[in-house]
Amino acid sequence: MAGSRLDDSLFGRWWRNVDRTTLVCAFILIGFGYILMLAASPAVAVRIGASRNMFIFKQVMFLSIAGFIVVSVSMLSRKTVLRLSLVGGALMLGATALTLVHGIEIKGARRWIALPLMSLQPSEFLKPCFAVVTGWLLTKRRVTRYFPGMLLAFALFGVILMLLKSQPDIGMLTVITTVFMTQLFVDGLNLILVGLGVAIMIGAGIAAFFLFPHVRSRVERFMHPNVGDHYQIDTALRAFGNGGLTGRGPGEGRVKDLLPDAHADFVFAVAGEEYGLIVCMLIICVFGVIVVRTLLRLIREDDPFIVISTTGLVTGFGLQAFVNMASSLHLIPTKGMTLPFISYGGSSAMSVALAMGMVLALTRHQPGERSSGKGGFMTTLRQWRPV
Repeated sequence: MAGSRLDDSLFGRWWRNVDRTTLVCAFILIGFGYILMLAASPAVAVRIGASRNMFIFKQVMFLSIAGFIVVSVSMLSRKTVLRLSLVGGALMLGATALTLVHGIEIKGARRWIALPLMSLQPSEFLKPCFAVVTGWLLTKRRVTRYFPGMLLAFALFGVILMLLKSQPDIGMLTVITTVFMTQLFVDGLNLILVGLGVAIMIGAGIAAFFLFPHVRSRVERFMHPNVGDHYQIDTALRAFGNGGLTGRGPGEGRVKDLLPDAHADFVFAVAGEEYGLIVCMLIICVFGVIVVRTLLRLIREDDPFIVISTTGLVTGFGLQAFVNMASSLHLIPTKGMTLPFISYGGSSAMSVALAMGMVLALTRHQPGERSSGKGGFMTTLRQWRPV
């Protein structure tokens, strides 16, 4: 029987050792993605003159591929995950640079490359690869003498910073910067330098306010309700109000017909109107379980590479979910960032699936793979020395 201790097949070993709770939570989110796309996308498709079911059919395909990616990547060994990140990161870095020359321009930004069935956003795939590669670089310098791991990690981050600034994609740059800072903190960076990094991030945010008109517009609209166009956020808040505690019921939402991005950036508002506060809290809890459970598993992990890389992956995943839901609720300035596995988008669904598959692969118990420490991560913390 699959999952039995006597089953020595690839699937049997994988099923016994993978974090099944996190795996199930990922597929719950994929299920919500199917349900909410049925609710949110037809009105958007009709509004732009496309077939009513166009977004539904495409998202079914995207989420099916995403589910396959989660399972297949989670079966990889840790060394294979690293090789995949190195190769994929190099390819996506080149593709991100290519967007500046041959990218599709949407709302003043060049972030996408046109493909036959979808538009590819390379920076979405660059994010998980960056987390794993920097985790390896930061760890490698501790076991290989004279290896400039910290210098290479900062150089890689600097190249990504310049590319994303040129697109521009300030939201993605903020997420990657937060991932990198979190990894440096977990790696043992001196708290004074951590504070300096946070100060630099705040200064960069202030500079972005003055340098990029779209950033200034979003911040001003958030701070001053009487400034600019508030149509989407006002409509989203009205959707949450209409839904109340239990929602209007499946297919009974009305505000979704008025939201231009109901299938993408504001899909959480559709969930609020049709299914109410209870289901919205359930969605939040599923995201929380994935993040918290992954971090708890790292407490018992011996290998610093696994700890640093997985921390970066789950930080990017959780931050992306928080930004989408918080902006829908007008808790932060609006940002065009998808809700993982739930919002429409091929690049988003597949890149999040890649990140989740890497998390499951890295945290999976793999007998025979050598750890680089003893006594677990808490022992490592007790022996920590700032660098």
